[in-house]
Amino acid sequence: MARNLCLQCQRPIKACICSFICGVNNKIPVLVLQHPTEVKQSKGTVALLQRSLISCQVLIGEDFSENEELNVILSQHQTLLLYPGEKAQELALKVNGIEHEYNQINEIKPLLLIILDGTWKKAYRIFMLSKNLHSLTQVFLPDSLANKGQYLIRKVAKRNALSSLEATCYALALLEGELNYCFTDQIPLGDKGHIIDCGRYQPLLNKFSQFNQFQLSFRK
Repeated sequence: MARNLCLQCQRPIKACICSFICGVNNKIPVLVLQHPTEVKQSKGTVALLQRSLISCQVLIGEDFSENEELNVILSQHQTLLLYPGEKAQELALKVNGIEHEYNQINEIKPLLLIILDGTWKKAYRIFMLSKNLHSLTQVFLPDSLANKGQYLIRKVAKRNALSSLEATCYALALLEGELNYCFTDQIPLGDKGHIIDCGRYQPLLNKFSQFNQFQLSFRK
């Protein structure tokens, strides 16, 4: 017997994620290169991310070297690849001496943020196979953000790993000037005495936290 699916998210009714969707008008467009094994992964976060961000495109594959759609996109944008490779720089408002403000009027090409979605091993495989990614500016999140992961529903191979949704929201908040550090005496010194507010992306991160608890409820 066929399962009843939600008409919006196409998931089984009991696993529907529509209540966690949070519309966000991101100023910098996002492109997700997703490994095929992640497409039907119920614990994945890209489905929620894509349905929440106003400008978010997903391409599925493993080797994107000859992907015509991607190559056209790359030719039309100034691109940042969120990937901690050997040449990666810590993400900031300035990368390679360029001001990456979404409203910079002198940019010849608009800024684009690319995310690789998959396990660490599969994201690495996408990068290694896709030669057209090797010339892109690689960036990684500062520790103050990378250590804030709340991804509780999947085992990760790397300590302090973030979900694709979290990494994207943190990167966008930083690049778009939405990030705020709120200092407080109520947080232990080991946590650097601050909480992070991601501006327009904070409601989506809050929904993501609820999504985590929702997925964990199926284990009971």
